[in-house]
Amino acid sequence: MTVKTPSKLEKILAAGHLAVTSECGPPRGSDLEVITKKADMIKDFVDAINITDNQTSVTRMCSLAACIQLKLMGLEPILQMVTRDRNRIALQSDILGAASFDINNILCLSGDHQSFGDCAQGQNVHDIDSMQLIQIVRYMRDEGKFIGGDDIARPPKMFVGAAANPFADPFEIRVPRLAKKIEAGVEFIQTQCIYNLDKFEEWMKLARERGLNKKVHILAGVTPFKSAGMAKYMKNRVPGMDVPDELIKRMADTPKEKQPEEGINICVESMERLKEIEGVRGFHIMAIEWEEKVPEIVERAGLYPRPNV
Repeated sequence: MTVKTPSKLEKILAAGHLAVTSECGPPRGSDLEVITKKADMIKDFVDAINITDNQTSVTRMCSLAACIQLKLMGLEPILQMVTRDRNRIALQSDILGAASFDINNILCLSGDHQSFGDCAQGQNVHDIDSMQLIQIVRYMRDEGKFIGGDDIARPPKMFVGAAANPFADPFEIRVPRLAKKIEAGVEFIQTQCIYNLDKFEEWMKLARERGLNKKVHILAGVTPFKSAGMAKYMKNRVPGMDVPDELIKRMADTPKEKQPEEGINICVESMERLKEIEGVRGFHIMAIEWEEKVPEIVERAGLYPRPNV
């Protein structure tokens, strides 16, 4: 049994504060300055920064290298790790690599199918799924052992997270799936982008009825629209996304030059309503290639300055 030192994110949540996380997508190249510039924009306004792992199956700088750069900057990274590209040997190896730099947050994901990306002929691995990855990280941390049974010298001390999509079909399995992830050992959840607030409230109500809000920290995911075109794209082209028609109309009825501002208004209004939902423990702001707007969103939502822990 190992002794775990809490990550900053874990401390924020344990202290009862609303946590704020955001994310940075690594570059399509080897220039770390891309990550540095993005992180510099948001570092004072968030508690931790996700680094995506070849999102949408497009080849990018690896999440681990970008997380190390954040760590060297004195920031709190969240290592996203997908099971699409690695077998259980490589996954455990990368977890140890992250732990060697004291990267103490991980988000366990399955990953988008490779047909979405730039290597459509690539071979999916999926030796294990995201729930099994959660179990592996917890076993490595709590028991100090590899899944083969051997002891680990200096085990990882990961705060274990996963994603949840309250909007994917069929809706009736969404809360049971959350319960399975909690049973597997997940400690915090970052949700898919929330636009349909009524449906999210229903999901949270069902989760509370099972007491799940007491067992996991749920961070509500938000993404500001840049334009009416983005809103339509999210509704029609992104699987598992639920964008109400009234939001698309609101964006479309706004003059084009004002649409970015209106997108941020919608985002902040959503966060104010989400704050009032029992069981919401914070926010995950996914400002896709729009990191410069994260400070404004956090300030307008009344979540700045961030607490010291």
